[in-house]
Amino acid sequence: MRERPIFTIDGPSGAGKTTVSRRLAERASLTRLDTGAMYRACALAARRAGIPWSDGARLGMLCADLPIVFRPGEGSGTRIVLSGEDVSEAIRTPEMSMGASEVSVHVPVREAMVALQRKMGERGGVVLEGRDTGTVVFPDADAKFFLDAAAAVRARRRFLEWGEGGPAFEEVLKEVLLRDIQDSTREHSPLRVADGAIYIDTTTLTVEQVVDEMLRLLPEPARKGIPA
Repeated sequence: MRERPIFTIDGPSGAGKTTVSRRLAERASLTRLDTGAMYRACALAARRAGIPWSDGARLGMLCADLPIVFRPGEGSGTRIVLSGEDVSEAIRTPEMSMGASEVSVHVPVREAMVALQRKMGERGGVVLEGRDTGTVVFPDADAKFFLDAAAAVRARRRFLEWGEGGPAFEEVLKEVLLRDIQDSTREHSPLRVADGAIYIDTTTLTVEQVVDEMLRLLPEPARKGIPA
C-alpha cells in the first residue's frame, strides 16, 4: 500500500505539463518526476555517443544503464543530472525536443525508461508528467490528468519559452504539429487520454487556474496527505 498518492499528467507538447506539474507538486507537497526530460536526456546521450536516433537496439542498451538523477533546483525547480553533469539547459532545445520524440518510438527505449520511472515513483508521493504516465507507467495512479490546448497556443508557449535566438514561430508550430503526429501514431505507447483521466483544456487558463481545477477535481482517495 502506498503511503502517499501518485498523480500523472499527460498531454501533447506545449500543453503546460511541465509548469503545471511543478506547481502541483509544490502545492500538494509531492516530488515531481519529469519523464519527458528523461527522453530528452536519452537523445542527448545518444548524440554524444554517436548513436543515431533511429537505432532502437543501441538506444535501448544505452538507456538500460542511463545514469539520470533529479535534483532540487531553485524554488520549485528540478535539475536534471546525466552522468554527473547538469544538463537541464542542454536538453531544453528544439533539437532535443524532436530527439526525444524520435528516440521514444523505440520499444527498447520505452521499456528501459518505464522500468526506471516505476522504480523512482513506486512508493508514491510523486507527480509524473509526460506522454504515457497514466496509460503505461502508472495506470493505477491515484489521480490521472490529461492537459491539452489549441495547437497555435501550444506553439506560442514554446516560442516564448525558447526566446530570442530560437526558431521562428512558424517553425515552432510546424514542429509542434509534427510531434503531435509522431506521439499519437507511434506503435508503442501512443499519446492518448488514459482511462479515468481528468481532461483539462488549458488554452485560456493560467497555471494557477489549472492547478486549482486539478485539486478541486481530485478523487477523494487521492487526497490522502494532500494539504487542504
